[in-house]
Amino acid sequence: MTALPMSEHVPVIDVRNLSVHYGEVLALDDVTLSLAPGRICGLIGVNGSGKSTLFTSLMGLLVPQAGSVELFGTSTASARRGGLVAYMPQAESVDWTFPVSVSDVVAMGVYGQLGPARRLKAAHRAAVDEALERVGLTGLRKRQIGQLSGGQRKRVFIARSIAQDARLLLLDEPFAGVDRTSERTMTALLKDLRDEGRSVLVSTHDLAGVPELCDEAILLHRRVLAQGEPSQVLTHGNLALAFGPVPPGTPAAAAAAPPFSPLSPAASDGGS
Repeated sequence: MTALPMSEHVPVIDVRNLSVHYGEVLALDDVTLSLAPGRICGLIGVNGSGKSTLFTSLMGLLVPQAGSVELFGTSTASARRGGLVAYMPQAESVDWTFPVSVSDVVAMGVYGQLGPARRLKAAHRAAVDEALERVGLTGLRKRQIGQLSGGQRKRVFIARSIAQDARLLLLDEPFAGVDRTSERTMTALLKDLRDEGRSVLVSTHDLAGVPELCDEAILLHRRVLAQGEPSQVLTHGNLALAFGPVPPGTPAAAAAAPPFSPLSPAASDGGS
């Protein structure tokens, strides 16, 4: 694994004026955003807003028509070669029938550290064991990946990134199709990884859960509509730009922060 210099002053993600087309379809339009180290950032937007395109661009899997992407102050290719970034695609992008075990998938995280013989050494096996223990899947290590529940499958991919010792996790809809117990488990785990200095960019449709999980949020609709603390991003006005008018009583309405009022308790400093 190639060691790359990391600094708290260098953004983990630095995207500038990024535009991506699929033929005549504009998927991302002049997107500029950044993410500091040790932060969890929620990526929010409707289906087709460009979230998955942004993830694949961050992995260097797409050639943009304009703009630039840097991870840890270097190219996406260098960051990937250095094992600094791990990617969890949406569930439908994975062939769950492929004959690999849970342990095999997690071990893929250390492949970049292996020699030409591709044989796991004791340190690699220990990293796999520790990663499985952290996500609570040690007892299922020999099971074929497709035999797991939706939440367990997602935890396997997180374990792979832990074994890899990735400093940036790109998670595309990790909470889709999982039960509340698995969601709480993954939320706690991602917070632990954040506290260890790792960074996470996670797309989610669970707007009500964003303030609990995320330090900041990005609202995307082909362009960045807003970025900042969840309370600053999840306002009725911003959500209407991304989702259209937000009906009362919906999850989006519940997640939206109330408009600021100078008469609200939050605006008072306690004096009289």
